[in-house]
Amino acid sequence: MPFARIPAAEQATGRDKRRIAAAIAAVALLLAAVAIWATVRPGAYDVSRDGCITVNLPSSMGGSLLHACGGEARAACQRAYARTDAISRLTRPQCRLAGINPS
Repeated sequence: MPFARIPAAEQATGRDKRRIAAAIAAVALLLAAVAIWATVRPGAYDVSRDGCITVNLPSSMGGSLLHACGGEARAACQRAYARTDAISRLTRPQCRLAGINPS
């Protein structure tokens, strides 16, 4: 016979159902924990402050982040204050938020 018959599926027992429910609950709990963590602690790239800048720049694939701290941030801000292009105009407000002013 070229095609074998597929046997009928067995009914899930109560124990099987409890295991499936526990697995679904564990995944839901994990997803909820990650969502809460991401909301409460978004990371260092959320806002420009304390000598660090984060600039959201338009890009061919949507957007990109420019993040810099310390001397690198000061150098980026000095370039932004000296130029008039679109990226410099987006960078200047973030420099002010970080406390880096033109010199």
